[in-house]
Amino acid sequence: MNSEKTPRRVRRPRRTIGCLAVAVALVASVAACGGGSTDEPGGIDISSGSRHIGLAAYAVPKVGFDTVIPAFRETPEGHDIGFSQSYGASGDQSRKVARGLPVNVVNFSVAPDVTRLVKAGVVDEGWEDQHPNKSVAFGSVVSLVVREGNPKNIHTWDDLLKPGVEVVTPNPGSSGSAKWNLLAPYAAKSDVGKDPDAGLAYVRELVRDHIHVLPKSGREATTTFQQGQGDVLISYENEAIMLKRGNRDANASQRVDYVVPSDTFRIDNPVAVVNTGDDIAAARTFVDYLFTPAAQRLWAEAGFRPTNPAVAAETRGDFPGDIRRLTTIDDLGGWKAVDKQLFGSDGAITAIYDEEAGS
Repeated sequence: MNSEKTPRRVRRPRRTIGCLAVAVALVASVAACGGGSTDEPGGIDISSGSRHIGLAAYAVPKVGFDTVIPAFRETPEGHDIGFSQSYGASGDQSRKVARGLPVNVVNFSVAPDVTRLVKAGVVDEGWEDQHPNKSVAFGSVVSLVVREGNPKNIHTWDDLLKPGVEVVTPNPGSSGSAKWNLLAPYAAKSDVGKDPDAGLAYVRELVRDHIHVLPKSGREATTTFQQGQGDVLISYENEAIMLKRGNRDANASQRVDYVVPSDTFRIDNPVAVVNTGDDIAAARTFVDYLFTPAAQRLWAEAGFRPTNPAVAAETRGDFPGDIRRLTTIDDLGGWKAVDKQLFGSDGAITAIYDEEAGS
């Protein structure tokens, strides 16, 4: 169900990039991320049941759902509910559901990908008020994944602009994670939007001189980095945690460390019920479960920051880093304003990417 492709280059055809190796790895990634009626995460069957939920989500949280869904099926409310899953770039997933992909629950990287479904008539208006925290069950913060030992000495956003530093981050045209990744340095350099020209100047230099490929999704960007491309991966903290946990089984060239900048951005990944599904009650029951303390602890174990205040306090030690300023999307005026100003068809960051692609 997932159709991710090899990352597109941003100009610079003279650079040699291991496209074949990346393509092979992405085939494996797609096979892992796609889901259907026979999904068995961790060898546990999740498809059986007299009722059914289809989940469409952005690529990154699959590792969390692989534990949360089986746990839900162990509850009295979820024991007879089976699941099928589809994972991919957030924007692409949203467009598929808007065009009629039959699912019951969506979990996207950014709220505008849910708003698209409201406009399409498949998600209710007021969906953000149906669950706590504007229907955000878990989230993360923007972080910097580096090679083990941090050989380029990367600690701040300024360090990404050092000569010769190559940065990997997805394409904001398809990936919600790319928007978060770019909002973090934009907010830091613009003093949370007070000096937008300074923020855009940073993004322009980053894209022009340091970003050489455009993966479609956060997961594809991770695969690209794992295959040896780039010195820094801008990513969700949970992706960084997952990668570092894999160090013991990884080749020396694939081992990583990560840095949480002291000035970074909070990532909110919303969930919503699709109102055209054939079992809306089951879908609501599952979404309700995502906000329970039991599920919140599972999200924390998977590297995501829980939104339940008590569980967040309980698991604070699992998320190291000295964050001195944590900007939120609301600090920049909300997604409607941010998309119009930065990421829409006439947005300033969209224009930067269009300029570089055409040069």
